[in-house]
Amino acid sequence: MKHLQQNSSNIDELSQQERAVFARLNPAHLPQHIAIIMDGNGRWANRRHLPRFVGHRSGVQTVRGVVETAARIGLSYLTLYAFSAENWKRRPRTEVDFLMQLLRQYLKQEVPRLNRNNVRLTYIGRIHELPEGVQERLKWAEEATADNTGMVLSLALNYGARAEIVDAFRSIISAAKNNGGIDHLHIDEEIVSRHLYGTMPDPDLVIRTSGELRVSNFLLWQIAYAEIYVTGKLWPDFQGIDLLEAIGDYQRRDRRYGGLSTPSNGHGARALREARSEPSLVDALAVHK
Repeated sequence: MKHLQQNSSNIDELSQQERAVFARLNPAHLPQHIAIIMDGNGRWANRRHLPRFVGHRSGVQTVRGVVETAARIGLSYLTLYAFSAENWKRRPRTEVDFLMQLLRQYLKQEVPRLNRNNVRLTYIGRIHELPEGVQERLKWAEEATADNTGMVLSLALNYGARAEIVDAFRSIISAAKNNGGIDHLHIDEEIVSRHLYGTMPDPDLVIRTSGELRVSNFLLWQIAYAEIYVTGKLWPDFQGIDLLEAIGDYQRRDRRYGGLSTPSNGHGARALREARSEPSLVDALAVHK
């Protein structure tokens, strides 16, 4: 069973616009865990005829605002897809080096802010493959926020979901060899889940910026029943108010987990009406071919 984080809110610290949107939400029905695929830094810079690194710096500013909004409304878990395992191969070396330096700067600058917002910082991914200086800064920041009891912020770094599943099975086999041998090994979903990175519950809501309709090898096991929200906004343009709008969309959905709708709450009928009147995912995918 994954660890369940308890959290409290500081609604008074939201901006006036954020409070107006939050007033339309049901505070008792917030998603426990939101995961975000932060996409579009490079395109944001290109559209402004700026170097890509300017987009990455602007993306860091967005991280700050979104984290603060999430913490203020009492969200328990927030996971940000910061650096994929594929980035090593598909980005120029100079850009990767800049991203590693930017990560170190972010951690140094943001730890005091994380502590003020009672946010605990953790990481998922093959952290041991990151540069030694980055690993040291990661360890320092994690220890500096370890006593915080509010929202858990997980940064996915050098992360890939397929690699995570491979690592989980390696861990299961290694544990079995040290506990009677693999002849007695029993594998089920609970066993696999326990050997994945981190201790957070599965995400309820996945947000993707930039309008792309894919999950990009992110939390493939954990998002089996997550709701997916795609916005056309590029990550540097995404704000705390956009996070609240995504939560509002989430609260209007009828989560069935493979079962039937509950007629008493009216969500099933509304979902059917919306499904008839709005383009389907198949239609959307066809448009993006």
